[in-house]
Amino acid sequence: MNHQLKTGLSFGLTSAIITTLGLMIGLISGTESKIVVIGGILTIAIADAFSDALGIHLSEESEGKHTRKEIWEASLATFFFKAIFGLSFLPAVLIFPLSLAAVINVAYGLSLLSLLSYFLAKWEREVAWKVILEHLIVAIVVIILANWIGIFIKNYFG
Repeated sequence: MNHQLKTGLSFGLTSAIITTLGLMIGLISGTESKIVVIGGILTIAIADAFSDALGIHLSEESEGKHTRKEIWEASLATFFFKAIFGLSFLPAVLIFPLSLAAVINVAYGLSLLSLLSYFLAKWEREVAWKVILEHLIVAIVVIILANWIGIFIKNYFG
């Protein structure tokens, strides 16, 4: 796998998981509204995909060691993976009650993150369980904080 595709996949997938789960859990605990959660997922899947793609674009440009083609490949890969994986959290919300959709999506997201972390560890010849644990801890902290923020907003502004 070339550098650009690896960059787009690893950054796009990780960002999709962390931001979508954080947003979804925060919105569920703060509003308990399916329409708000659906709107949030759709919005973040598109807006954040563009934002992250531009961020990767600028980051790759600033390194000064990539061709224009490589920079655009990394940018487009980031957009594609971020948008697709962000949107992949939508079916559970559409099909199931929010409480069940949250459980399904957290399990799905953490599983995807574990799988990506495993492959990243193998590519970098690192100990897989350490990489997986490190990434899962970050994701779980985000989920917990987003839940607390949602509860805070509901209790003080709802």
